[in-house]
Amino acid sequence: MEILLSSPRGFCAGVERAIKIVDQALELLPHPIYVNHEIVHNSHVIKNFEEQGVIFVEGVSTVPEKSTLIFNAHGVSPALVQEAKDKELRVIDATCPLVSKVHFEAIRYAKQGFKILLIGHEGHPEVVGVVGEAPDDIFIVESPEDVAKLPFSADDKLAYITQTTLSVDDCQIVADALKERYPNIQQPKKSDICYATTNRQHAIKSIAKEADISIVVGSQNSSNSNRLREVAENKGIKAYLVNCQNDMKKEWFTGSEKVGITAGASTPEDIVQSVISWLKENYEISDERTVVTVEEDELFSLPKIG
Repeated sequence: MEILLSSPRGFCAGVERAIKIVDQALELLPHPIYVNHEIVHNSHVIKNFEEQGVIFVEGVSTVPEKSTLIFNAHGVSPALVQEAKDKELRVIDATCPLVSKVHFEAIRYAKQGFKILLIGHEGHPEVVGVVGEAPDDIFIVESPEDVAKLPFSADDKLAYITQTTLSVDDCQIVADALKERYPNIQQPKKSDICYATTNRQHAIKSIAKEADISIVVGSQNSSNSNRLREVAENKGIKAYLVNCQNDMKKEWFTGSEKVGITAGASTPEDIVQSVISWLKENYEISDERTVVTVEEDELFSLPKIG
């Protein structure tokens, strides 16, 4: 069996930034440290921080006044920001700058009088946060069928924005449906889907040209990990999302000669390596090679902490 490692894979700059923020808060600030929601969508990252005393909460009702609260990488709504201010919390914002870009677009379009169509998954923390910027003016669409049901006319003042972790191909289908129904709709000058999501999807597409099966390492609640699995399946190969090596099943690999491996943007590399070790323990590996589609060098600055 041959292993094809997708590159890029795993941590992106936004995830690395968020994790460093929590690390520095643990080092520099009084404990306990609270984080709204999961800092990133990966169970291993969350467990590691919980073992260091980080407390993950939904909302701020259980956070004691004047405590430290970190906003997760997916962003939060203005209402949550105000609640934190009301409780005099020390707030550290770990929102990915590329998610913040979508928030700013929503604010700008709303101020200009647009009705905003947000392509995204209802209930995802990022979507919840963006909708909170202009709840009366933002409408979520997930599919061309949703577009067909919209109550607006072609003459209405409309703009669309997108969640950052979508499938590039699926998002384009919805965007095309919007532009077909509303030819004058405004759109972002640059795609809202983040560079890391795009790069990882392009990389797994390249792997899928050779592999018989693809393993995506990531947690079940990770949007970009789920999209990677879907992208591989859409290329005609079997694809499985695993949280760690314990999820691997031998029956998946019957008749497989080439296995592609990638990881979502919030997955630590040591978890990827544990999956590779499982394969080596259970199969004779003839070759292991990395398929590089693009080099990433993005870095995001940290906020002042302490």
